[in-house]
Amino acid sequence: MPLILVEKIRVTIQSKFNTKFKKERTMKKTFLLSVLASGCLTLSTQALSEQAPFAIAIHGGAGTIEKAKFTPEQEKAYRAKLAEAVEAGYSVLEKGGESLDAITTAIEVLEQSPYFNAGRGAVYTYDGSHELDASIMDGRNRQAGAVAGVKHIESPIQLARLVMDNSVHVMLSGQGAEEFAKEQGVALIENNIFDTKHRYEALLKAKQKLEKEKATSKNYQAAHKALPTNYKMGTVGAVALDKNGNLAAGTSTGGMTAKRFGRIGDSPVIGAGTFAENDSCAVSATGHGEYFIRYSVASDICARVKYQNKTIEQAGDEVINQVLAPIGGTGGVIIVDAKGHISMPFNTSGMYRASKSNTQATFVGIFKNQ
Repeated sequence: MPLILVEKIRVTIQSKFNTKFKKERTMKKTFLLSVLASGCLTLSTQALSEQAPFAIAIHGGAGTIEKAKFTPEQEKAYRAKLAEAVEAGYSVLEKGGESLDAITTAIEVLEQSPYFNAGRGAVYTYDGSHELDASIMDGRNRQAGAVAGVKHIESPIQLARLVMDNSVHVMLSGQGAEEFAKEQGVALIENNIFDTKHRYEALLKAKQKLEKEKATSKNYQAAHKALPTNYKMGTVGAVALDKNGNLAAGTSTGGMTAKRFGRIGDSPVIGAGTFAENDSCAVSATGHGEYFIRYSVASDICARVKYQNKTIEQAGDEVINQVLAPIGGTGGVIIVDAKGHISMPFNTSGMYRASKSNTQATFVGIFKNQ
């Protein structure tokens, strides 16, 4: 074979080999870059997720809550239940769960406890039964759900969530709310499941005071106004911010001791006892409901944050201590904003409360001095 032909064949083979090698090297390089980019993206997403603030705050009611009235064992039990509730909600957030799920989880823990005026710890009406209220609000879109005056629902906050998610309405009450519950597969329970000895004793004392006042005033309304504040308060609630920046708020209550005529307080009223909006804050209230309704407490606080650029500490203090306190509006609120800041102002001697965030360790308080 002539040398020239041999050389041409060699050059051709070498050229094809070089081309194939370059292609393979380019493909490997592209693949490695793709893997690196994917890894960096994953790490970046994880870093952002870890940096994103998330927080939760809960309350178990405000009122005349004084340390002298607690035995060491009682105080320990209350603090343990508050810690259990806030940790349950925080766990949902820490795992990347939604704020709505976090507050529902926390409130359910409180509803199942006889210590607080909600669910199993609900107070008695004047007639000796229990009527429960609850509401929930999604800060992403201001969707909300509420129930009022229900008697056979074990977890009012769960039913409020179903009203928000599965109905075209915001608030359902009484028998209608329970008919809706049955359609949603919620089992109705006997009303006496909410009976507790200490709540019944409180009812008897309240009725004695009412009868004594009626002997002079002859008027139930006037007599009821004379009842000590503690008979008119008691609620549980939670507010939360999740890693996606979404706020949520929820509130549940057994209402007011010795209430009559189907009375409904602020807890199921959106804007009064519960409010959440991603652009401002999330609020759950506890206190003398009539005042909280009249002054739209929850939404007022968020409006001050949104339109006056107030911090949640400033807005909460203004409404609770400067608006409500001078007119006799006793109670408190829990607030969380879009940055994960938490505020829990109250104008009573105590408020059952707890909070935790990705930058703050678990806090549990009962009295003014914690």
